[in-house]
Amino acid sequence: MTPQGPNRVQVFGRRDSRPTQKALRFFADRRIPVSFVEVRARAPQIGELRRFVEGLGAEAVMETGGGRYRELGLGYMRLEPVDVLERLRDDPGLLRLPLVRFGNELAAGVDEQRWRTIVTAVSTVSGGSSEQNR
Repeated sequence: MTPQGPNRVQVFGRRDSRPTQKALRFFADRRIPVSFVEVRARAPQIGELRRFVEGLGAEAVMETGGGRYRELGLGYMRLEPVDVLERLRDDPGLLRLPLVRFGNELAAGVDEQRWRTIVTAVSTVSGGSSEQNR
């Protein structure tokens, strides 16, 4: 894991996940420093997950099209927000990866539009200019 700093984008994902690889490449191509967190080794904590769920909504953070979601029958359940957070914490296979964060800017899954917003936010904070429109 890369050390965190004030101008570092945090990416939660899995190394073998194509969407995570796409996000890491997106930021690397724009020379944006990234702190990568392998969710199998260190699952996001409740506070981190809460930030994503409150900012993007539970539907955006939970992989509703995945096999694990169907296997658990979650499409038929009505879950309270705290239950969603606990399930996401306890079963990283339910997360829509990658989860990307920089300050208050958040993204879940492959979302290049939000990633560009994050690049702009990093550029603003660092005082530099990045290639945001690639």
